[in-house]
Amino acid sequence: MVEKANILVVEDDNHINNMLAALLTRNGYNVKQAYSGTEARLYLERGEFHLVLLDLMLPGMNGEELLKEIRNTRQMPIIIITAKLDRQSKVEMLRAGADDYIIKPFDIEEVSARVYSNIRRYLEFGDGAGKTGNLTYKDITLNKETKEILVNGTAVILTAREFAILELLLSHPRKVFTKANLFESVWGDEYLGDDNTVNVHMSNLRNKLLRANPQEEYIETIWGMGYRLKGQT
Repeated sequence: MVEKANILVVEDDNHINNMLAALLTRNGYNVKQAYSGTEARLYLERGEFHLVLLDLMLPGMNGEELLKEIRNTRQMPIIIITAKLDRQSKVEMLRAGADDYIIKPFDIEEVSARVYSNIRRYLEFGDGAGKTGNLTYKDITLNKETKEILVNGTAVILTAREFAILELLLSHPRKVFTKANLFESVWGDEYLGDDNTVNVHMSNLRNKLLRANPQEEYIETIWGMGYRLKGQT
């Protein structure tokens, strides 16, 4: 269940860290608190987490470094919580593998909603009803139950959002998905025209598939419409 999920809060400000931990605990989550990137890395090595709330300005290992390290091996959603307001910072974090982005000062109801949405989406790709079995396309094999991706015989690590996009495309190989379709299906929220979020996740997914097999193209852009698997009509 979503309420039993394990969340790691990584924030060096004691007040904010304790406030987030109290909020999430009241919502039924199991919460572990870390106050530096190094401490968070230790917890990640020792335990299993379903979501990470990550500040960027941390002592020792900063948030950007920790994000990249987590993404080398883990798929769980990572929500960045930061005071950085500029668009470029948001794009850079999304490209590095962040799933969501919340600006300080934040509304606690918004944090609750985003945490719930991200964890629900992540857990749906685990052992939920109707999620077992494989999807295949060209040399891609996607295992719905284990969340493993093989491309050209090579294991590919995707974030939860990237996995969701790929699963959606593989499940409907002939459908052209608009950005609104993708956002509302994968993020589970109303699409308000934020092209950057969809663009960055789609670009990351394409780049990972390309690195696994540079000789193949899997996803094509239908100009003025959206995306679909290449070669499907």
